[in-house]
Amino acid sequence: MFIIYLQRDGESMTQQRPAALITGAATGIGRSVTLALARAGYDVAINYSQSEAAAKETAKQAEAAGAATLLHRCDVSDEAKVNAMLAAVKEKFGRLDVLINNAGTTTGMKHKDIDSISAGEWDRVFAVNVKSVFLVTRAAAPLLRESKGCIVNTASIVGLRPGPQPLPYSASKAAVVNLTKTLAYNLGPAVRVNAVAPGWMEGDWMQRMLGDKYRELMDRRAKMTPLKRCVRADDVAETMMTLIQSNRFVTGEVIVIDGGFTSST
Repeated sequence: MFIIYLQRDGESMTQQRPAALITGAATGIGRSVTLALARAGYDVAINYSQSEAAAKETAKQAEAAGAATLLHRCDVSDEAKVNAMLAAVKEKFGRLDVLINNAGTTTGMKHKDIDSISAGEWDRVFAVNVKSVFLVTRAAAPLLRESKGCIVNTASIVGLRPGPQPLPYSASKAAVVNLTKTLAYNLGPAVRVNAVAPGWMEGDWMQRMLGDKYRELMDRRAKMTPLKRCVRADDVAETMMTLIQSNRFVTGEVIVIDGGFTSST
């Protein structure tokens, strides 16, 4: 549910649609939640860093769902570029009601081999996964305060419990969990801040992580999950939309989306 604001223009009344900014919106969770927001009546600002063709496809689908779109290429770990992106959002839409901090990256690492991680790779992962959440949130805060909007961050199950993910990625997602709770305290009561923590998710990300064992290991995980499958991007988007539209008195929470796997192991 969202509020439609009416603005008088002479003798006519025009509807002003709510607007959302989604970082890392070209594929996966970012694309799914962008399209869910478009279908729910939001105009959408689509951030991406490298996947231009995929981002344009996301914009095309969002426009087909009725949304006005802003396509903005930006390294979300660069403060000046982030500030320029929020200025573009304000110029395009005049408002911001929802921020989805979804941009993320990882790095390769041999299992339990901490010597395989360079300091540079550690810094890169934290810049994209953690620093960006702070930078984009800070830049967006004035607009979100005006609209009494909300933020949903993409964390991960490995930010809450150990898992077979590279150390920088797991540690960065634990930082996102903490940032979510701390930002909820700092931005309340005007702005709500929550996060989602997906488990093993079907798609390109886990394919890159698991390589030629992807199907075997995903099937094994599904068998160990009460709901008998792994998470999909649309499952995450659905939960994000619930946090945006329905849970008006929920803030500082991290919602696990893993089909019950963590509760049964």
